[in-house]
Amino acid sequence: MNEGMIISIVAMLGWLILAGSALASFKLGWSKMAQLALVWFAIFAGLFVIADLLGARLPG
Repeated sequence: MNEGMIISIVAMLGWLILAGSALASFKLGWSKMAQLALVWFAIFAGLFVIADLLGARLPG
């Protein structure tokens, strides 16, 4: 593991802590948080699939 990977992992953990604390400040129930997480997962998965399909059709 090189220095760049360590910095990237530390930065990712920092962003996760920041996002988690922001989400916790809303004081939502577990079911609402799970629902929001699934919605965001579906959005990103859908965008990934669309980008993958469009990328496969582009020449070069």
